[in-house]
Amino acid sequence: MVHGNKLNFLWTLGFYLIASRSSPILPSIEDKSFIEDCVEAHNEMRRTVQPPAANMKYMTWDEGLAKTAKSWANQCKFEHNNCTVNNCHPTFPYVGENIWLGGLNKFKPAKAIRFWYNERAFYTYASQLCTKVCGHYTQVVWADSHKVGCAMTICPNLGYSDSLIFVCNYGPAGNYIGKQPYTKGASCSTCGKEDTCENSLCKYPNWHPKGQAPQLAACNLLCLLCVLLRMC
Repeated sequence: MVHGNKLNFLWTLGFYLIASRSSPILPSIEDKSFIEDCVEAHNEMRRTVQPPAANMKYMTWDEGLAKTAKSWANQCKFEHNNCTVNNCHPTFPYVGENIWLGGLNKFKPAKAIRFWYNERAFYTYASQLCTKVCGHYTQVVWADSHKVGCAMTICPNLGYSDSLIFVCNYGPAGNYIGKQPYTKGASCSTCGKEDTCENSLCKYPNWHPKGQAPQLAACNLLCLLCVLLRMC
């Protein structure tokens, strides 16, 4: 009887090990380490552009953009989401998007973000021309895109059993035709009046953490009565 229990235990253990290998647990869009990795990698790329940027904004995480990225990644389609130009965020009418497809083995967000950034080799700042694909790079370093949300999903139907899609959405969207991704100049030299310069990036202290405009305080009937009494 003891021998049988041991066999059952080993079989169950083996099953879970196989299941865990076929269905690895990925970090959620609420995972703090995942969020930090995505944000830090973007900001590292943004502060190292050449020529230097005078108005490059410090990028922060946005929960709404991350949900949009996760929803699209779950579709397992290596193509852009039409929602990015159709009001898919409460604040940003247009949302930028970068997509990376590769193997799960040794994947890190910084690896995909660096892959996008390396397209800088095909982009000429002065002429705004690309010799090859460079739209991922220009979105990563688009100065006004100060919010990002990323997500990833395993998609076995896209080539390999461990194929992974990594999606990042940006707000507000970048890559407008005829416009350079940032203004050339000394770092932080054209930041806003209330901005601080944090490691070559313009950081605005009152950006709402979720990329949503703060709600205006409503004045109820009692509030209105008090105002009228003060005016008398």
